[in-house]
Amino acid sequence: MTLRLRPLLVCLAATWLAGCEALPRMPFELPTNRSAAEGAAGGCRAELPDFVDDHCLLPEWVAFGLASQRGDRAWRDDVLGRLEGSLPQRRLARAVALAWGSESQWERASELYKADLATAPVALQPLLRYWLNELEGRRARAARLAESRAAVARHEAREAELAEEKAALEKKLEALTAIERSINLRQQSEP
Repeated sequence: MTLRLRPLLVCLAATWLAGCEALPRMPFELPTNRSAAEGAAGGCRAELPDFVDDHCLLPEWVAFGLASQRGDRAWRDDVLGRLEGSLPQRRLARAVALAWGSESQWERASELYKADLATAPVALQPLLRYWLNELEGRRARAARLAESRAAVARHEAREAELAEEKAALEKKLEALTAIERSINLRQQSEP
């Protein structure tokens, strides 16, 4: 190792060991109120997201995703009614809304995501893919839960069946025991 590289390596090692503490402090302020946070979004106010404005693309879709997650059935029905059409952005927005609906709507949401995800702008695709993966995770958990409940129901049905068999065998055993006693009593009473 040359003498010139040694101080550089020592400096790099010291910075690495010190971590973030070695970096200069950068002023960073979070918006302190709602209007400041809304101003940071730059006036992106579309109620239904689209693919039109690159500047508002992510803020509008994230806001719509949050509204879908928080919305009730009436909100979802209203939004789904306004999202008719075959445009990819409408279909993907329907997927977002359906993904937070009832379990019966999850399959349709998954189909829409998968069919139209590639048509979304490249900047939006990671978010939509994340939402699709999250939906598929919920669907898988719901399927495992349903499977587990079905297994428990089968087990309980089998237990009930075995209890009935046991009761029937106990009755037969009691009848055989009564016959055996009767035979023993006859044998004892005969000279």
